[in-house]
Amino acid sequence: MDFSDGSWVQHILASYGYAAIFIVVMLESAGVPLPGETILVSGAAFAGNKHSLDIRYVIAAAAAGAIIGDNIGFWVGREFGTSLLSRWGYLIGLDERKRKLGQYLFARHGGKIVFFGRFVALLRAFAALLAGANGLSPLRFLIFNAAGGIVWATVFGVGGYVLGEGIRRIAGPFGWAVLIGAIVFAFLLWRYYKKNEERFLDEAEAAAANDA
Repeated sequence: MDFSDGSWVQHILASYGYAAIFIVVMLESAGVPLPGETILVSGAAFAGNKHSLDIRYVIAAAAAGAIIGDNIGFWVGREFGTSLLSRWGYLIGLDERKRKLGQYLFARHGGKIVFFGRFVALLRAFAALLAGANGLSPLRFLIFNAAGGIVWATVFGVGGYVLGEGIRRIAGPFGWAVLIGAIVFAFLLWRYYKKNEERFLDEAEAAAANDA
């Protein structure tokens, strides 16, 4: 299936409606590279232009898919991520000290990463896995994940309903702008981290020792 051809979205929406929105968004949120945002916007445009779908149920299906999919990704990361990183992390430069740093950062900023990750392409599919692998508490994850899923579904759902297909001209460039901004921010953050690496590692180890 060619995901660059938007006709497939129209076809599955016409055939499966809310179930298609729920399943595609859920799978994307669980880590499968599918265009969840595209099907949400298209479903909302259907509701606005053709009135074959109800915008309330479009938003509800997308929000439910996002929340459930993220929870699947979170628990997969929680159950298997730590052991996989312990065994194979050295292949990508993640030794024990750096794994502790990841856990430390998620303990301090994990909620913000989960919430805002919902709005960033690529990170949307992996934030939950990373949160689980880095030991973010289930309750904190649930709260920020639910908030992010509901806000995301509402913003893009209402946008698609009001602007119809025209939102794609906005959502596409906006999504790329956010992604580029996130890459620039990540690069600057990496530079800052490299300058202060030893201090951060020491803080992470101290925090782990205090929690032990």
